[in-house]
Amino acid sequence: MPADTLLTAVRAHLDLPPTHKVLMEPIVKGASGRTIIRIQPEDHGTFIGVHYTLERSDNANFLPVAQFLTSAGLNIPEVLYDNIRRHVALVEDLGDVDLHSLKDEPYEVREPHYRSLFEQLDKLLYTRPPKDFDLQPAFDEPMYRWEQEYFFTHFLETHLGKDTSELREDPVLLGLAKRLGATAPHMVHRDFQSQNVLIHEGKTYLIDFQGLRMGRQEYDIASLLYDPYMDHSAEDREKMLDLWEETCEERPIEPILNDCAAQRLMQALGAFANLVHHHDNDWYEPHISTAVKFLKEVIADTPLEDSLSGYLG
Repeated sequence: MPADTLLTAVRAHLDLPPTHKVLMEPIVKGASGRTIIRIQPEDHGTFIGVHYTLERSDNANFLPVAQFLTSAGLNIPEVLYDNIRRHVALVEDLGDVDLHSLKDEPYEVREPHYRSLFEQLDKLLYTRPPKDFDLQPAFDEPMYRWEQEYFFTHFLETHLGKDTSELREDPVLLGLAKRLGATAPHMVHRDFQSQNVLIHEGKTYLIDFQGLRMGRQEYDIASLLYDPYMDHSAEDREKMLDLWEETCEERPIEPILNDCAAQRLMQALGAFANLVHHHDNDWYEPHISTAVKFLKEVIADTPLEDSLSGYLG
């Protein structure tokens, strides 16, 4: 059992006897397929225990990516103990305040955290891994097509009951994947959204980074701007883009940003529908309408609108 394995890990890390009292609190937020537990041994501070399986290939990357990001100067929770053979790690507990928890705060309250986060993202985008470092497969044309297929299968077919046989051969969507996959110049987080950004003592920290890979920087930026969990207004998105430009001295090219936003939102809708229908996780249901709203917005007055509008309603 994952909890037993994590209990053994914390006893080994602290050299505790079997009778030492240890409190364990499951953390159920997120959908990475890992078991995450807050662990508090009596007379000690708390830890975040992570137990993972290899059902998802990126889970095996958690520890090496953590070491790499730490060496590159990125803010992530410190890994305090790991046992690769047992697929467990104990990491620094930075609390429960993430960017998503500030959703209802005015933009002025959130802005310092976006600034801190953009500084982290700018550093990440221009960090280069060693040649022998085993990242997840880069974002290329087949990867973008896989995301589109995921959207077709889980959202359009399962959730909406649509026939997508013609859409699968749509030249506009094929062209989107080809266009985005033509280059992968930067390192990207892959799931750069509000639940994966912790806030601790005024700084932002990245978590769930095991999907790190090479890709387009606009994919991460679009993931944050069009995060269905946050439902940013157009005005707030513009302020965030201004802040990004101030941080890195350049602004994303709008057509590329919109393409990445459309691609990311299709992936998110596929994930939400899969979690609702196949994993009985209704928490994601309310976010589907927000993601659809955003998708309609970013494809408006583009060829993608002609291809997708009839399916989205």
